[in-house]
Amino acid sequence: MTATNALGQPVGDPVEWHGAAAPAPVVLTGRFVTLRPLVADDAGAIVQTLGRDPELWTYLPWEPATTHAAALAIVKDAAAPPLGTSFAVDSPGGHFLGRVDLMRADAARGTIEVGAILWSPALQRTRAATEVQLLLAEHVFDTLGYRRYEWKCDSLNAPSRAAALRLGFTEEGTWRHALVTKGRNRDTTWFSVTDTEWPLVGAALRAWLAEDNMDDGGRQRRSLAEIRAALA
Repeated sequence: MTATNALGQPVGDPVEWHGAAAPAPVVLTGRFVTLRPLVADDAGAIVQTLGRDPELWTYLPWEPATTHAAALAIVKDAAAPPLGTSFAVDSPGGHFLGRVDLMRADAARGTIEVGAILWSPALQRTRAATEVQLLLAEHVFDTLGYRRYEWKCDSLNAPSRAAALRLGFTEEGTWRHALVTKGRNRDTTWFSVTDTEWPLVGAALRAWLAEDNMDDGGRQRRSLAEIRAALA
């Protein structure tokens, strides 16, 4: 039921919320990955692990980092406090697997975005990749206290759109002619998870990653969509 004010006009529900914390460099550790601050020393790993696959870079603002100088420039261009922070993604053995940013943070309004996602083929479509998103969302909602967690992508980037929906983000619409990037038009599609949705989304992510959701062949027994539906 929609709330109304003394004049009988519909108004939003009351909110007891007093701001979020600005993101800062931090280490987030899971079973399959560790997220740590992206640093200049990662430039070589970016070239070796990511720079040789141009298809990974199509929808990003940068050209493929095929030289140390290009990779170093990307590191220097990464999100930084108080508006964000950039992470390197490492395997349990310490191998560099990719990078991701928390960005465009507005602590006063409670909004923050995940972006600049650049996974190596070894990380794509793995439990580790899903765990990255769980670790980030837990940090955003449970530690920093944000109300709204955003995902935006080029509307033509079908894998990114599918990933957002799979993880539990809600598609909100497309901003037409939002950007010019690499000399091309970009329409940007927006997705979000809110703090009221997060308990269900988070529980589904944890259940999907649990060992009892794995069959003997290493495949997930239930999809995230199936788990969310059952929990709801």
